[in-house]
Amino acid sequence: QVQLVESGGGFVQPGGSLRLSCAASGSIFSTFAMSWYRQAPGKQRELVAAITARGSTNYADSVKGRFTISRDNTKNTVNLQMNSLKPEDTAVYYCNAARPKMDYWGKGTLVTVSS
Repeated sequence: QVQLVESGGGFVQPGGSLRLSCAASGSIFSTFAMSWYRQAPGKQRELVAAITARGSTNYADSVKGRFTISRDNTKNTVNLQMNSLKPEDTAVYYCNAARPKMDYWGKGTLVTVSS
């Protein structure tokens, strides 16, 4: 069992930055692919960024060049650095841990981008 707890959400003006963190329990964190998803009001949950167990990354086109995902296997954390935020980035952001036959979600953290 893996428990995920997100933090770092909040209110920011357009053009600002936020750093989300996801803390994971369990000693096998390094074997999981980690991802950040988001869900805006009235929309489906979408993949924002992912990082494999080996450190390869993948980003949604809408955030490329603005967001950076990273992981620290010594601290069991995955981070999402979000720069140049736009109002359309407003959503609840969820952390996900996945490996074959295993899939875990955090409860989410709200990011609001508004002037």
